[in-house]
Amino acid sequence: QVQLVESGGGLVQAGGSLRLSCAVSGSIYRVNSMGWYRQAPGKQRELVATMTTGGNTVSGDSLKGRFTISRDNATNTVYLQMSSLKPEDTAVYYCNADISSTSYAWSQYWGQGTQVTVSS
Repeated sequence: QVQLVESGGGLVQAGGSLRLSCAVSGSIYRVNSMGWYRQAPGKQRELVATMTTGGNTVSGDSLKGRFTISRDNATNTVYLQMSSLKPEDTAVYYCNADISSTSYAWSQYWGQGTQVTVSS
């Protein structure tokens, strides 16, 4: 079974930094896009940033300059370096990956989420 395990969330003061990690394991042929979404209470889940295996990145405009996504294809791990955190960044952050167990039949997988709380 494919598993995505997030880590690195926690409580941080406004202006602080956190680094989230997500490791993918299981029966994997290939991990294509991989990245992060977040969801705050009363809000829809929104894109933070994703990156393909080739390094193509899609991110939310509001996060440019504060959040940086990176990934290690060798370990199937994606990271989110968050800096200058604001209370509005408080949310559950979910790792997402587009994965195929064969050369076809791609599916999206989600981690269970890691809580990021930014105090004012």
